[in-house]
Amino acid sequence: MFGNIGFGELLLIGVIALVLFGPSKLPDLGRSLGRALREFKQGTRDLLNDEPAAPRARKDVTPPEPPQGVPVKQVDPQAQAEPAAPAAPKADNPRRLPD
Repeated sequence: MFGNIGFGELLLIGVIALVLFGPSKLPDLGRSLGRALREFKQGTRDLLNDEPAAPRARKDVTPPEPPQGVPVKQVDPQAQAEPAAPAAPKADNPRRLPD
C-alpha cells in the first residue's frame, strides 16, 4: 500500500505538515510520534516474548467415580481374545482369468 512512496511524495507530506503545524510544533510532533512508535514496538515485542504460564498440577484432584445407579460393565478377557468367524470364500469371478 505504501511501498511505492517516493521522495517527491515524502517532501509533499513534509511541506503539508509544516504548513498545518508550524515550525515550532513540528519537532514536538515528531518526538511524540517517535515515542509512540517505540512504545508500540516494545509492546508487541513483549507480547511475542511472553510465554504462557503453564497451569500447575493439582494434587487434591480425585479420580471421577461412575454415577450411582449405573452398573459398571465388566469385560470378559476370553471374549475379546476369540478370533472372529472366518469370512465366506469368494465366489469365482467369471471375467477373471484362471490362475
